[in-house]
Amino acid sequence: MSTATEDHAGNAYDGGLSPAMHERVLDAVGVAIASGALAPGTRLTLEGLQQEYGVSRTVARDTMKVLESMNLVYSRRRVGIVVQSPELWNVYDPKLVRWRLASDRRAQQYASLTELRIAVEPIAAAGAARRASAAERSQLVSLAADLRRLGEAGELEAFLEADIAYHRLLLKSCGNEMFWALEGMVAEVLASRTHQGLMPFKPRQEALEAHEKVAAAVAGGDATAAETAMHHILDEVREAMGLHLTPLGD
Repeated sequence: MSTATEDHAGNAYDGGLSPAMHERVLDAVGVAIASGALAPGTRLTLEGLQQEYGVSRTVARDTMKVLESMNLVYSRRRVGIVVQSPELWNVYDPKLVRWRLASDRRAQQYASLTELRIAVEPIAAAGAARRASAAERSQLVSLAADLRRLGEAGELEAFLEADIAYHRLLLKSCGNEMFWALEGMVAEVLASRTHQGLMPFKPRQEALEAHEKVAAAVAGGDATAAETAMHHILDEVREAMGLHLTPLGD
């Protein structure tokens, strides 16, 4: 990426803020940082972003503000904008999850996220069996039925929407606000599997059955069964992704 420092004030880049343009530049720089193409310590400038992407100074500044809020970069007077060390990144931010899954480091990201899901979602399912409202229990059963219907029909995009709604509802209804805060991250993981062609045309019967078993257990207030069935869902994910959860540095 260019780090040029020439002043382009008043040139063609000085248009207003375009949301679409901002997202394009933000995604490009975010993936570059997440992949390591922009290594920690790399210095960036607003002028460099303007030249690289043909955007206004406003778009470049707004992009850097978002990245700084995620701890991907920091800015200092007389130093400029610098890429942060990965240890300081806000790794739970759904945008960063999406960028890491779009990079050549996606295997490590899938492994770490699957470990996190294994640690959280079975307990969330048990919590939902204990604390979900009657409406939430009914909705979860309905979503499981939707997953069965859409999965068997091979309607992957509609299946994805229902799958995201299903897992979000579990995290919301479990009664643990810390788990609920992970819903955006889980949604990014589910979307990535589909959009990167990592889902089979028709989901495996074992996965559909496990989602139905979780929903039935939650509806019946059986926390142990809900937790066990959710472990089966995540075991299927691990097997389908070829993840053996070896040390992440391997």
